[in-house]
Amino acid sequence: MPTIFFIFLFLGIIILFSSFFTVKQQTAVVVERFGKFLSIRNSGLQLKLPIIDRIAGRVNLRIQQLDVIIETQTKDNVFVKMKVSVQFKVIPEHVYEAFYKLEYPHDQITAYVFDVVRAEVPKLILDDVFLRKDDIAIAVKRELNEAMTTYGYDIINTLVTDIDPDIQVKNAMNRINAAEREKTAAMFESDAQRIRIVAKAKAEAESKKLQGQGIADQRREIAKGLVESVAVLNEVGINSQEASALIVITQHYDTLQAIGADTNSNLILLPNSPQAASDMLNSMVTSFTASNIIGEEMKRQPRKVKKTGNHTSLDYNPSDTSSPEEPAK
Repeated sequence: MPTIFFIFLFLGIIILFSSFFTVKQQTAVVVERFGKFLSIRNSGLQLKLPIIDRIAGRVNLRIQQLDVIIETQTKDNVFVKMKVSVQFKVIPEHVYEAFYKLEYPHDQITAYVFDVVRAEVPKLILDDVFLRKDDIAIAVKRELNEAMTTYGYDIINTLVTDIDPDIQVKNAMNRINAAEREKTAAMFESDAQRIRIVAKAKAEAESKKLQGQGIADQRREIAKGLVESVAVLNEVGINSQEASALIVITQHYDTLQAIGADTNSNLILLPNSPQAASDMLNSMVTSFTASNIIGEEMKRQPRKVKKTGNHTSLDYNPSDTSSPEEPAK
């Protein structure tokens, strides 16, 4: 008798404890009675009738993420692999629909993602796929929301997290980008070279201009000095021709002195004999005298008139041997 009592007591304790169960935070428990839906229990300590009621399942209310990898073809016939991340959760007010209407939610979401992506990507070329990935994600979210809300699921967000073209296509794109960057670099280098050339040309032009001004000023001062020297020599009875010859001889000796002062000079001045200065002076005086005589002869030549059609012209060329004709009175 005592043994039977302890057995029933033990069974009673087990049944009592089996009547209580706990539900974790962000979780919902579906309770059934004789296989029929009874209630949904939320987080905390809950009570059910032993043997009669049972826990049919637990539903996670937290945000979940499903990564879907799809291979599809673009408009320009390039195959790409895309990774779409779908963030979703069960709506607390629709736990019944999420538990009883949809058995495999992940498979259902994956199917809709495949359908939308393979409908949108073939409309775009590869470059536009990268540029408009957000549009693709929005289209996936819109389609999923319309389909999954019926089953008690809320699509929080969809993200296109990766676009991976074929390896040969990626290599080609990298070569194109490298060529574009090299082209841009070459353009910048050519512009910089052009700026340097222009700046150098301007500097050289300015230098030549200043150098020319310096040479002109130098020659102007030399000319002034020669005029003053000739005027001084004229005062002591030396005419201008002799003064000019004397100045040339003086410059000749100055040049010889400058050449001799440079020990590393390879310049050879010819002719250069002891009587070179005397010969040069005599030659210059003779040349000046001859030029004066020729000038006087040209002044004494008669004026001749040549007929050229209906027009006449004055000719002062002494070497003209044709007989002059006097113009009609």
